[in-house]
Amino acid sequence: MQIYRYPKEVDWAKLTQRPEMNIRSVVPAVQSIMHGVKNEGDQAVLRFTEEFDGLRLSNLRVSDKTISTSQNEVVPPLKQAIGHAFDNIERFHKAQLTDYPELEIEPGVVCWQKDVPIDRVGLYIPGGTAPLFSSVLMLAIPARLAGCPNIYLCTPPDQNGTVHPAILYAARLCGVHEIFAVGGAQAIAALTYGTHSISRVDKIFGPGNRYVTAAKQLATLEGVAIDMPAGPSEVAVIADKQANADFIAADLLSQAEHGQDSQVLLVTDSPELIATVPIAVENQLKSLPRADIARQALENSRLLLMHNIEECVDIVNYYAPEHLIINMPDARQIAQKIRNAGSVFIGSLTPESSGDYASGTNHTLPTSGYARNYSGLNTRSFMKTITYQELSSEGINRLGPSIEVLAENEQLHAHKLAVTLRINAVKENKNEY
Repeated sequence: MQIYRYPKEVDWAKLTQRPEMNIRSVVPAVQSIMHGVKNEGDQAVLRFTEEFDGLRLSNLRVSDKTISTSQNEVVPPLKQAIGHAFDNIERFHKAQLTDYPELEIEPGVVCWQKDVPIDRVGLYIPGGTAPLFSSVLMLAIPARLAGCPNIYLCTPPDQNGTVHPAILYAARLCGVHEIFAVGGAQAIAALTYGTHSISRVDKIFGPGNRYVTAAKQLATLEGVAIDMPAGPSEVAVIADKQANADFIAADLLSQAEHGQDSQVLLVTDSPELIATVPIAVENQLKSLPRADIARQALENSRLLLMHNIEECVDIVNYYAPEHLIINMPDARQIAQKIRNAGSVFIGSLTPESSGDYASGTNHTLPTSGYARNYSGLNTRSFMKTITYQELSSEGINRLGPSIEVLAENEQLHAHKLAVTLRINAVKENKNEY
């Protein structure tokens, strides 16, 4: 871990630079995959799965029988923990559903809006070194609450060609309609274009490696929306001299073990904390099974000693972290000053792990500084908003003349005519109804 003491503002950009994901280098390969799936469908998906994953599959869709059987393979304590997380995530995301009132903007002019679920959504659950069944909960629960009528899930199979039972259990619990044992760019391509087995979707959700990220970005060129740009996971911690160094070390390591390209930052005004946290990190690393991954991630990580907490807040807002932990007694007050962060964890007893799994908030969050202009995933991410307006005879008479002037000055005379005809019809009592 690299320590920087009292860095000048001119150096902040360099100190907060993320690891290079280098998506551009994989775009040609991903374009080839997308092209293959577009033209050959399932055949291409199966071929790429054999080529990249070393698996020769006969079917992409996970059968209902396999899903049912898998429910017995999940041990009761894990089922109970998944159920606990499910309840909290559902409660938090259900509260995001609100009705919009009709507003009479002026007499005779009524406007309102309505949230409508997206028809077909695709959820991507990464494979790699661990079964991310928590991501199933984070994506599928809001999709179901939003009322999406078609929810499809793609996830890479393991070396035996099967999907982890806990992923299947969580997917069934959340009401996923179909599950496919396919990962990588070929999964995103299948969701983008549709194949014989996999339906084309309207929006794709979920994180992934740089091939998946590139495929999602290319999908937007084909009329398919995505949740947000995604990059390596990251956490920043603001702490003062009262913070527990062991807590902070564990928070940094919990993010570092995600992957070699993860990034963690400690920002503090305490020289003592800067000195003790690296020692605590080394002590905890000894007992971690994923210590090698964490060590590589720590090479991209920094400890920043600032002059005061105000300066700590400023550099964190500049960095715009995916996760932000505020570990100090007045954490709630400091949190009010945060403008750029995906999710904020307040106080010494609130680890980032709580949001990753079971507090109720979503762990699908903007990375790579996109917290400056993107929100984390929420129930409305699975919906689109339609606006409505209705004018009465009084409304067209009051508002119409202004519309006529505006349209005429933009030289859009058909726009003006559409209003003029209605005003005249109202005057002559010839309106249709």
